[in-house]
Order: sequence, then structure tokens, then C-alpha cells
Amino acid sequence: MHLLCGIDEAGRGPLAGDLVMAGCILHNTIVGLHDSKKLTAKKREALYTLIVKNASYHIVKFSAQDIDNNGISACLKKGLLEIMKNLQADEYLFDGNQSYGVQNLTTMIKADGKVPEVSAASILAKVAHDRDILEQAKKYPQYQFEKHKGYGTKLHVAMIKKYGYCEIHRRSYKIKALESTLFD
Repeated sequence: MHLLCGIDEAGRGPLAGDLVMAGCILHNTIVGLHDSKKLTAKKREALYTLIVKNASYHIVKFSAQDIDNNGISACLKKGLLEIMKNLQADEYLFDGNQSYGVQNLTTMIKADGKVPEVSAASILAKVAHDRDILEQAKKYPQYQFEKHKGYGTKLHVAMIKKYGYCEIHRRSYKIKALESTLFD
């Protein structure tokens, strides 16, 4: 039997929160898998539970400090290598077109909407990311993370202008709307 490990990430683009990567090998068919961004939060949560029960998986998280200190590409490479070390498969398929120099890794654009194992990894990563950011929303209510999940929305940028950065913000990410106000 050919074992395929699907790999995807969530939280590459936000201004705050962790980068979360997941690898997933399905042991049973799960109906309803799709790109996590095309599913409702409620549907993602229900599928997350099914995936955990019907798959081998590994989740890796990188903090804002990891990203600031090492760069997003280095974190992605390290996450890919950790997943490949922890999940034994015949093939590793990563969503996107970049392998970050990792050997024995296949890439495919939009694999999260085409390949069930990658869809499952997408859901695992997105749910883990969103659960974490909702926990941070309790710790830092002034930023309203529950509304934007750390992404650079107008609301989030306005909250950074008002309160400055907190511990989970990625300071290495440049925000044009802030450059003139924070660094004057």
C-alpha cells in the first residue's frame, strides 16, 4: 500500500500568532474534506475530530519570535523536515510550489483542494492555528484577534496603531500603514 503524507500550513501571512504546519496520513476515507479556507469554522471543527480519529498526523508550531529570528522560509523548511521525520510515508506532498530545499518532497499548487491527505493537513493546521489565536484573544482582548485571526485587516492595524505590538506580533513583518507612525 502506497502511503501518502499530505502537508499544509496555516498562518503564513498573519501579523500575529503562530505558523502552524500539519502532516497527515489518512487510514480511512473521510467525506467532506476540502481546502480548509473553503469550509466554515464549524465544519472544520467537525472534520478535525474525524481526522484525528482516522489518521496519523503531526503538527508543528512556530511562534512569532521563531519567525522573526529565523525567517518564515527557515521555519517552513524546519517544519517540513520535522513532519517527514515523525511520519513515515512513501510520498510527501506539500501544498504550494516551493520545497524550501527539502529532498523527497513533492509540491502541488492547490493540493489542499485536490488531494484528501493535503485537505486533512490543511484542516488540522487551520483549526490548530485558530484555536491558538482565540486563546490569545483572551490574553490580549484589546487586539480583537477573534475577529481577524491575526491577519492584517484594517481593524488589526488600527489596534496595533493604538496599543503597539504585543508578545505574539511578528515584528519582522513590515506594515506600510504603520511605518510612518511607529518609527517616527
